[in-house]
Amino acid sequence: MVRFKNRYVLCEVLSEDPRCRQCIEDRAVGLAVRDAIARAHGDYGLGCCCVSFTVKYLNAYTGTVLLRCRKDFQRLLSSALPLVRHLEGRGQRFPCALRTLHVGGTIRTCQKFLIQYNRRQLLLLLQNCTNEGEFLQPCSSARGAAAQLLLSFGRGEAQKLDYNSVGDNKQHIMVRHSSSYSCSMA
Repeated sequence: MVRFKNRYVLCEVLSEDPRCRQCIEDRAVGLAVRDAIARAHGDYGLGCCCVSFTVKYLNAYTGTVLLRCRKDFQRLLSSALPLVRHLEGRGQRFPCALRTLHVGGTIRTCQKFLIQYNRRQLLLLLQNCTNEGEFLQPCSSARGAAAQLLLSFGRGEAQKLDYNSVGDNKQHIMVRHSSSYSCSMA
């Protein structure tokens, strides 16, 4: 028996309208991507890409989308992703774009990349924190949303997030993994 090799394309939904992320569904993303493939590559591209094309994961809160396609046709899919200009959800049409973050051979490699990417983004957002209260603000701010995102993302990957201010206004962010701590300089 022959195993079909797949590629997983990790994308981020970029939109100026905050309601866009809340209203997207995996079916709407799939239809928008298929439409973009048909516009870019015609019926041939649509037939090639849609054989095993699926939306494997969609997180509307973070705007993260994981798409699966066959290995041979991954370039067709990747070249059509910038052509996605809007998503339809709940009877509304939202302008947006899909940005490719990573292309991997397994879901696990995409998940590892996404954890590292979220950590880097969190460190960028938390550079200007001056005290613990500002670090743990509610989700109304971008920093609070990023902190809660990291806390809730890994299902045990990030169990505890501590904030310590160490002389010269340098901030250290401690992220506890299953049994060890890693320290990053912000």
